[in-house]
Amino acid sequence: MTHRPTHSIIDLAVFLISGCSAQAQTAIPTRTPTIDQSLETQSVSTPQISPDGRRVIYEQSRTNWEANAFETDLWLADAATGERHLLTMAAKSSSDAAWSPNGRWIAFLSDRPAPIPSASPSATPAPASSPANKRQIYVMPSDGGEAQQLTKMENGVSAFAWAPDSRHIALAAEAPETKAMKDRKESFGDYHVLHADYPMRHLWLIELPRVDAAGRVTFPEEPKLLTAGDTFSVGSFSFSPDGARIAFSATRDPDLISRFSSDIYTVTLADSAVKKIVETPGPDENPQWSPDGTQIAYVTANSGKFFYYSNSRIAAVPSTGGAPRVLTQSFDEDPNLLRWAPEGIYFSALQKTTSHLFALDPNSETVKQIDLPGSEFSSQFSFSIDFKRLAYRGTGPNRFAEIYSSDLLFPSPIQLTQAGSQLAAFDTAKREVIHWKSGDGAVIEGILYKPTDFSPAKKYPLLVVIHGGPTGIDLPGITADRYYPIERFLAKGALVLRPNYRGSAGYGEKFRSLNVRNLGVGDYADVISGVDYLISQGFVDKDRVGSMGWSEGGYISAFITASSDRFKAVSVGAGISDWTTYYVNTDITPFAPQYLHATPWDDAEIYRKTSPISYITKARTPTLIQHGGADKRVPIANAFELRQALEDHGVPVKMVIYDGFGHPIDKPKQQRAVMEENENWFNHYIWGDPLASSLTPVVKPAKPATP
Repeated sequence: MTHRPTHSIIDLAVFLISGCSAQAQTAIPTRTPTIDQSLETQSVSTPQISPDGRRVIYEQSRTNWEANAFETDLWLADAATGERHLLTMAAKSSSDAAWSPNGRWIAFLSDRPAPIPSASPSATPAPASSPANKRQIYVMPSDGGEAQQLTKMENGVSAFAWAPDSRHIALAAEAPETKAMKDRKESFGDYHVLHADYPMRHLWLIELPRVDAAGRVTFPEEPKLLTAGDTFSVGSFSFSPDGARIAFSATRDPDLISRFSSDIYTVTLADSAVKKIVETPGPDENPQWSPDGTQIAYVTANSGKFFYYSNSRIAAVPSTGGAPRVLTQSFDEDPNLLRWAPEGIYFSALQKTTSHLFALDPNSETVKQIDLPGSEFSSQFSFSIDFKRLAYRGTGPNRFAEIYSSDLLFPSPIQLTQAGSQLAAFDTAKREVIHWKSGDGAVIEGILYKPTDFSPAKKYPLLVVIHGGPTGIDLPGITADRYYPIERFLAKGALVLRPNYRGSAGYGEKFRSLNVRNLGVGDYADVISGVDYLISQGFVDKDRVGSMGWSEGGYISAFITASSDRFKAVSVGAGISDWTTYYVNTDITPFAPQYLHATPWDDAEIYRKTSPISYITKARTPTLIQHGGADKRVPIANAFELRQALEDHGVPVKMVIYDGFGHPIDKPKQQRAVMEENENWFNHYIWGDPLASSLTPVVKPAKPATP
């Protein structure tokens, strides 16, 4: 839904259901990753090329089991040779790196514990240590040296941008708690009023420390507040080329339901004068200045009401305000606006199961695709200051994502990382894009995973893994397993289908609109027609089919549980069971009315038709339910409702609650639990292995005693 060890478990599935034949337990080959190894797979992302195009900073993930956290470090690579070294080595994460325009400094965000520097007569006081668990800005010389903490914002820093002078940084952060709120807490304790008591996000400006000829360091004064008040909350922002103004988007408040109210503003640094320059229906976001500073490009919903599934557009407006002009009216996908260069506006976008860089001519409104050889799926672009070189994250079918650098005019990519080498010890399934027709004739694509020893003469169990969104997408590249142990299922002898059902991103607005007032119903038809297509090919065992998914994928899996007896087992992760229950509990209430074009009070029938719970009397399939106990996006009431209904109808069900977690289960130990629960469930119902009633704890070898 738009973007897991304490267990509360109700387990009614202790025995095999009628018709599930016992089979010998299937061994998994040794060249298959364990669940822990899958969770320890490191990824590389977010490349930032230096202004001169010679170096690239990127993030590399790591799994910290002791702290139960996924963390990131910053690495620095030579853009020509790929020679690289670790840039940050502190505890916790460092991320969101950005070069100063003159290339002398690197700023980044980190939640590391920062020591309080000792006082020195030759220096003004440095910032105190960071508030606990709050990300702050750190700055380090680009040619090496220690990183210095620059900010100590009470609520941390959410984003920042360098000023063109390389001496100042603008930052966005939640405003400190007001005296009135502190007094209220003192009198009445903690509570909050729904859709009120918002901590607004605002802009500040801070200067870098100064070092004089004698080496004395002068730390900056407190950041200068640029925007204030309770009438808007700042989103994305960027500096004008002359550094005199900042363009920013802002909503009426930070609530997710207020995204539609996002408009474009400017603030003048000299006097903090704020001016609204764009006010159109639907969200207006991500402002980017033209090179001469006379115009601002931004992303707009443009269609107003139904922006969750309609195409967004790139538009431009005079930087002093005026009539906006839509520039990508004929481009049938969501453009991700990047930068406005002298030669045009760069953006990236999905194109079915590929992703590319595009150049837009703002005068003719023509769009040109820029191909980067070897990367059918490229993203996360960063440009040198002269726009002659770029860095990006690239991958392709059956490949792991890597960081690349390249010339822009004559692309000649250089691979800077070797992240895929960590998979050399494992056999990975072959991924391929397949097509089939759904019940209404719509052409659906999906990714079919085949075991390394696949033979069309054999019959295989089929497991369907359904992405979230619904405007998510599955691609044929190699990614690390997180919720579902896919490679282990494949090694055990299954095929895996990942359908890009109607509503998925990458296929244009008409395709994304096919599940409007048709959620679940059309989505289920897309999944079952894909299953039927593969059965017709002769290599799928129709009596051993399972389904699993998270969020929207969990909702579709719940629809399968309630609507079909053709599946042997289902796993519902954070899924919707009843759209009315969802609507009145979620933190993103506009979602259902946008897709269903009604509230439940206006059209109860469409909410009934698209809710899995409406078909529960047909349910026969053993179902595993997994849900975060503090999920606000798909509140856990949906899981309780589905579990109780299945129990009442005698369907084997097991419900696992990941206490304290929201919509994603984002810590490694709980992800381990999620994966093991799914492996246990499908191993039993698909392969006939014994069903464990609880997970076996992972016992780490004891550390040797210190002499």
